[in-house]
This record gives sequence, structure tokens and C-alpha cells, in this order.
Amino acid sequence: MSKSRIGESLKEIRLHGRGGQGVVLCSELIAQAALYDGNFTRSFPWFGIARRGAPVTSFVVIGEANKIVRSMVYNPKYVVVLDPHLHKVMPEVTGNIKEGGVYIQNSTKNPTKLLKELKLSTNLSIIATVDATGLAMEYMGASIPNIAMLGAFAKVTNLITFDSAMRAIKVRFPENVWERYLKCFEAGYEKVYVKVLENEE
Repeated sequence: MSKSRIGESLKEIRLHGRGGQGVVLCSELIAQAALYDGNFTRSFPWFGIARRGAPVTSFVVIGEANKIVRSMVYNPKYVVVLDPHLHKVMPEVTGNIKEGGVYIQNSTKNPTKLLKELKLSTNLSIIATVDATGLAMEYMGASIPNIAMLGAFAKVTNLITFDSAMRAIKVRFPENVWERYLKCFEAGYEKVYVKVLENEE
């Protein structure tokens, strides 16, 4: 697939999950793939309590080099949630999403059902779900949903290309796990359920 720049405006992404789910790594892979696509990018995490299972937030910004600063993303256009239940106990997960935002969650629910459950105060343009934990268990033998979520993110947002995401995985992980990880990524890409709610900006 060909590489292309995504445009001049900043693309702000916020990722949520729990310690041990690979939230920070997922954000780093998104940033690396965007870099391979020829874009300027930066990723940075924010940790709460330093323990496994504690909430973790990470941010990715893609855009012009002179406009990207290292800071929290307060009003993201794109939200990626790696934990199926975190939105029930952490209001920040669904807070301050821009109008026309894109929301992707690790969930066995269909997008319509999840949307009703979220009770958002903003109007999304796209909501998507993928059973990333199930795919991780099937292909990687571990309940770490980040690679499947990377695939879903690439498919839904088009902010990173399929080929660049695959390349980022290969660069990050040893060759002996490539087959399993790449299959998990492809499964996330192919098996994400997408509901378009309105035309994007």
C-alpha cells in the first residue's frame, strides 16, 4: 500500500486501558507507523498508580513538526480503548471527545449496543468494536489486546497504512513472534465492526 501524508491539521489520539494491556506500546506502534508513512508524530504516556491493572492513558499526535508539543490530549478526535469495561468506572475514557469523533473499543458488543451504553455527550462520526482480547488469545496465546487494536485502528481511521503498521511490528518484536503477531494484527484489521454515524469532517 502506498504511503501518504495525512494533511496539515493535527490528528490527536487518546488511548485508554489498564496496566498489562499494552496501551503504551500500542501508542508507540501507531506513532512509528505514522513516521514510516512520512508524517511527523509523537507519543507519550500518562500513568496513574504504578501497578498492573491500574488505568493507563497514552497519547499520540500526528501532524506538522512545529505544531506538535509534548502534552496531554484533552480534546481528541480519536479515542482507542483497550479495556472492555474501563468506561464504566473511569469517566475520562469518554470525556471531551471532539464532535465527529472516532471511538474504537475492545468489546464483544456490536457498535450500536456499545454506543447506547456509553451515553456520550458528543456526537461521533464512527464507533467501532473488535474482540481484541479474544483475538489476542487465539493468535498470541495471551490476553494482551494491543496488537489486535492496532489492526482495528489502522482499518477504521486510515491514519496509518496497513504496510507501515506491519513494518512497525516487525521492527519492535523479535522474528520468532512475527507470524503470530502479524496474524493477530491482520485479524484485528479484518474483524473490526464499524458503524458510521455521520459524515466525517
